[in-house]
Amino acid sequence: MPTTIPAPDANNAWRLETPGSDGWTGSATPGAANKYFMVSADGHVQEPGDLWATRMDKKYRERLPGVSVDSKGGKFQKTEGFRPLRLQNIKFEGQDALRNGSGATPYDRLADLAADGVDAEILFPNKGLVMWATPDAEFSQAMCRVWNDWAWETFADYNDRLAPMACIAAGDKAGAIEEIQRSAKRGFRGLSLPCKPVWGPPDHEAPNYNLPEFDDLWACIQDADIPVTFHVSTGRDPRTSRGNGGAVINYAVHSLAPTMEPVANLCASGVIERFPKLRFGTIEAGIGWVAWALAALDEAYKKHHMWVRPKLSRLPSEYFQTNGFASFQEDKPGLDTAEEHGLADNFLWANDYPHHEGSWPHSEQAIERSMGDLSEDSRAKILGLNAARIFGFDPSLRNNA
Repeated sequence: MPTTIPAPDANNAWRLETPGSDGWTGSATPGAANKYFMVSADGHVQEPGDLWATRMDKKYRERLPGVSVDSKGGKFQKTEGFRPLRLQNIKFEGQDALRNGSGATPYDRLADLAADGVDAEILFPNKGLVMWATPDAEFSQAMCRVWNDWAWETFADYNDRLAPMACIAAGDKAGAIEEIQRSAKRGFRGLSLPCKPVWGPPDHEAPNYNLPEFDDLWACIQDADIPVTFHVSTGRDPRTSRGNGGAVINYAVHSLAPTMEPVANLCASGVIERFPKLRFGTIEAGIGWVAWALAALDEAYKKHHMWVRPKLSRLPSEYFQTNGFASFQEDKPGLDTAEEHGLADNFLWANDYPHHEGSWPHSEQAIERSMGDLSEDSRAKILGLNAARIFGFDPSLRNNA
C-alpha cells in the first residue's frame, strides 16, 4: 500500500496549485487510462545508517562521514571535504516529516511512486552523496564499492523499474575502470561520477574531465554502453555560504550551478568527438541554464577561435544535443526553452522522491503547472520516453497499462 499522505500544511499548500490539463491528450494523473509513461530521472535511496561502518575496511572506519560532538555538546556533521556544519534540531512535521523517511524498501518505493504516477525511477545515494566528499580518491572508491554492493543487493530484482546508478570515484582512475566493468557486468543501467574528479574548490593543477588523461576512462564507459550522470553537490562543498540566506544561496549557487562544469568539459574539449557513443547528463541541477550555457560555449568557440584548442568538427552545443541530457524537478523557465532551442530530446523530468526539493507526492500538479505550453510530443518525451531511451526502460511497463 502507498504511504498515507497527510494534508499539506501552510508551507506546502502551494504544491496543490494547478491550472489543470485541459487540451492535453495525455495525463499525469495516477491511474488515468491515458497516463504518460513517466520515469523519475532522480530519486534517492534510504541507506541503512550503519552501511559503511559495517562493511568498510577497518583502516577507513574512523574517517567515515558521521556526527561529532564538541566540548559544549554541540553536534556537527563530520565529513572530510566539508567545513564543520552545526546540526540544527529541526522538528519536521506533516509532509516534510514524511519526506525524511519514505522509500526505505523497494516495495514501499514502488507503491509510493505508482501513487504519484511514476512508472520507473533512476536511483542515487542519499547519505551516500558524501562518498565523494574527500580529496582521497581511493577512500572515496572504497565507499562507492560498498554502496554499489548494497544497491545491487537491494534493487537488482527490481531493476526494470528501480534502477540504481553505480557510483564511481573518477579520481582513482584504475579503480574506477575496474568498478565500471564490474558494475556493467552486474547489470547497472548507468553510472554516477562526481562533477569534478578531485574533490574541492577549483584548482588548475588538478586533473579534470577535459584532459586526455581520462580517455581510457571514457573508452571503458563507451565500451560498457551505459550513460554517465553527474549529480549536484558532488564536486565541492555545497555548504559554502554561512549566515543570512545561506540555505538558499548554497542550494542555488554552490550546489546547482557547479554541475555545469562537466558539461562544458565534455562538450568543449573534443571528448565526445573521440568517444561519439558516450552519453552524459546532469542530475537535479535544473534545465533553465542549459540553453544559455550551450550558447555561451558556442560563442566562446567562435569568438575566441585564436585560443581554442582543439578545433572541433561541430560546435560544443551540438555535442550536448546528440549525447547529453539534464534532469529537473519543476523548472518552467527551462521548459520554455525546450522546443525553441531544440532540447526536447535532452530534458528529463524527475520527482526527486522523497526529497524536499522534489514534487512527490504532488507531481501531477507540478507537471500541470509547468508543462502546459509544451507540445504533446515534447511532454511525453520529457516525462518518460527520453529516460526510457537513455537508460533502457520498457515503456510498455506503464502502470495501469
